[in-house]
Amino acid sequence: MSEQEFIKELSEIGLNLTSESISKLNRYNDFLLEYNTHTNLTAIKTKEEVYLKHFYDSLTLTKVVNLERGTLLDVGTGAGFPGLVLGIVFPNLEVTLLDSNNKKIEFLNKCIKLLDLKNVKTVYERAEKYTSCHREEYDYVTSRAVAELRILIELNTPALKVNGLFIAMKANIDEELSSSQNTLKKLNCTVDQKIEFDLPNNAGHRTILTIKKNSKTDLIYPREYSKIKKHALLK
Repeated sequence: MSEQEFIKELSEIGLNLTSESISKLNRYNDFLLEYNTHTNLTAIKTKEEVYLKHFYDSLTLTKVVNLERGTLLDVGTGAGFPGLVLGIVFPNLEVTLLDSNNKKIEFLNKCIKLLDLKNVKTVYERAEKYTSCHREEYDYVTSRAVAELRILIELNTPALKVNGLFIAMKANIDEELSSSQNTLKKLNCTVDQKIEFDLPNNAGHRTILTIKKNSKTDLIYPREYSKIKKHALLK
């Protein structure tokens, strides 16, 4: 996907980028690929693939939620997807990029400085530790194919404000959603929206799921990651 195809495809889902956003995304693309030659950030190696599989894919969140304003936490952001892309396109959205890989956080800090992004910050920390200390703080929490859905629900929900949304970005999600029902019930969350679509150029199937937090999260959650991974929340 070329830059012009990227812009065109976004306009077809109702997102028209400013010239400043386009310029910053272009610089981000170049910096990512250059940095990736010496530090492993992504398996994607071309500018066209970055536009499609990272930038366009990240911005499909606008299909389900208005991100013009508010606070967003991106858990397991990696090289900044979707959080840094959203921070570039929506300058009034306050974005926190969370990752436990310090090399990726170092890259993100350099990228934020390069692009002069005042609305984006990074945190080097494990997800369960951060969300347990920043409870009911964010309007939105998102994760892009980081872990199994039931794990992400427990990790991310504590950081959400009541009535806030956890936005999960996945490929096929039906099996994971089925196995997450007890977790949703225990944490008093409900599925708000579920949309499925195909990326342009036959680049793959995607599902975006929004989960609404209905009440404050019990202080016993999130558990340690090893416990979350090994033991699902039971009835």
